[in-house]
Amino acid sequence: MPGTGPADPDPRGRGRRHRLAGPDRLHHRPGPSARRHHRTKRGKHRQDEPDDHALGRSRGGLTTKIHLAADGQGRPLALMLTAGQRHDSVMAQALLERIRVPRTGLGRPRSTPDHVVADKAYSSRAFRAYLRRRGIASTIPEKDDQKKHRRNRGSRGGRPPGFDRETYRRRNTVERCFNHLKGFRGIATRYDKTATSYEAAVSLASFLLWARSF
Repeated sequence: MPGTGPADPDPRGRGRRHRLAGPDRLHHRPGPSARRHHRTKRGKHRQDEPDDHALGRSRGGLTTKIHLAADGQGRPLALMLTAGQRHDSVMAQALLERIRVPRTGLGRPRSTPDHVVADKAYSSRAFRAYLRRRGIASTIPEKDDQKKHRRNRGSRGGRPPGFDRETYRRRNTVERCFNHLKGFRGIATRYDKTATSYEAAVSLASFLLWARSF
C-alpha cells in the first residue's frame, strides 16, 4: 500500500540574517583565495546523494516527502525520498520496483504484491497500465476530473476501473505505518543535512518496526 508523508526540515536554521561587509571592509580585508572560493560542498561527490538533498518547496514550506509501501500489517516494504513538491504518482512505479521480500525457503525474493491499495493521488492511466502489465490487482479510486473526461468521451471512454469500498478501507494500514515512524522524532522532523543520512534513519526505524511486529 503506497503512501507519502511530509517531513519538515530543522526549523532552527530559519530566519537567520547574514551580515554583508561594506566596501571599506572589503578594501582593507583580503578576500578568499580562488581555490577556497571554488571548493565543492561536502556531499556533492556522492553518486547516491541528489543535488537538492531531497528538499523542495511545497505548501508546508521546505519539506521532504517520504514515499512508502507497506504490507497488510502496516510494516514498511520499500521507501524513497524526494523533494516535497514531487507528485506521488510519479514515484509509484519506482517505489513498487524496490519491493524485495525474502522467502522462507529457496528462491529469489518476492517483488510482486498480490494487491495494491492506494488513494486518488495514484489514479493515473500510466500507473494502472503498469499494474495490469505486471498482473497486480489494484483498488484505487478514480479522480473526479477523470470520471468527467471518461463520460464526455462516451463509449470511447471505456469502462470505469473496478473499485471495492471494503478493500479500500485497508488503505489506513499505510497511514498507521507513518504514525509509527513519526514516533521517532528524527523522522518526524528532519535534522539530517543529506538525504542519504535521513534515508538511513528512516530505514533503521523501519527495521525496528519489523522487529516489534514479531
